[in-house]
Amino acid sequence: MALGRELRVEVERWPLRRSFRTAGTVTTEESVVTVSVREGQYEGRGEASGVYYHAETAESVATEIEALRHDVLSGINREELAQLAPAGGARNALDCALWALEAKLAGRPAWLLAGLDRPRPLTTTVSIGADSPDAMAMAALDYPDAVAMKLKLLGDSEDAARVQSIRALRPDIWLGVDANQSLGREGLEKLLPALVTARVALIEQPVRAGEDEVLEGLNSPIPLAADESVQVEDDLPGLRPYYQVINVKLDKTGGLTAALSLARTAREMCFDVMVGNMCGTSLAMAPAFLVGQLCTIVDLDGPLLFARDREQAALYSDGQINCLPDIWA
Repeated sequence: MALGRELRVEVERWPLRRSFRTAGTVTTEESVVTVSVREGQYEGRGEASGVYYHAETAESVATEIEALRHDVLSGINREELAQLAPAGGARNALDCALWALEAKLAGRPAWLLAGLDRPRPLTTTVSIGADSPDAMAMAALDYPDAVAMKLKLLGDSEDAARVQSIRALRPDIWLGVDANQSLGREGLEKLLPALVTARVALIEQPVRAGEDEVLEGLNSPIPLAADESVQVEDDLPGLRPYYQVINVKLDKTGGLTAALSLARTAREMCFDVMVGNMCGTSLAMAPAFLVGQLCTIVDLDGPLLFARDREQAALYSDGQINCLPDIWA
């Protein structure tokens, strides 16, 4: 075993400021798994929520991590972890913890180990959960300094009014929508004129994952982003005919290592790249913030949805997020 290596796994529950609705889910609190890997005086931490549409829960993620306890205590590194664990929340939490531990042992920040420039603050979207148009407009008032918003849609008759309510309230902001697979080809075509009128800049996952070919021949003036349809690098070639943007999330890819690789490969394939989150605390945002340095669209607002955040928290100001090294690595 690695000299003095210790592993701690905990499930935590974080209440949201208000219930958050998407197509298919309503959330009032978020359960996350935190992992600590310690060697002597140095500790690396990671956090994961899991991929809900793959039936991952905080409890199932914790169980997967515990199954790897012997390997972690034996000194496993990130490359070996990728061979032992599939993409998903468990590998994400461990991979991020190992990144942080590696950075502290090396006495170098994680961004430098990742081959990135010094991180800069990033403009981030703020997500508004699906509700009645009036309720969504009221929710948007909670974020007066936001310069970008992403609206959750339900694929029903009120979607156009939802978008119009926010645009009327905030004529100045960058505006995107996320259908979470709820529109389908026909629904998207019906909604497109309203989205164009409202100057929507991005449509995320309009159709069911695995049914992306229904978008064949669609002439959308607004870029389409793949989220549920893209988990790992092998998914990219099949999405090129239908999407212009790839949404990278660490819980999907199985950690920062794979997320950085996916983002770089997507850029090489001439996709625009977006970084998103599965709703987590600042501990989850910090490694994703590094991926954000490679992205044209950033959606790292998870902590803003919570009633409270960790003591060491990301800084949100003037529509931007900044993650200082003391949050993570």
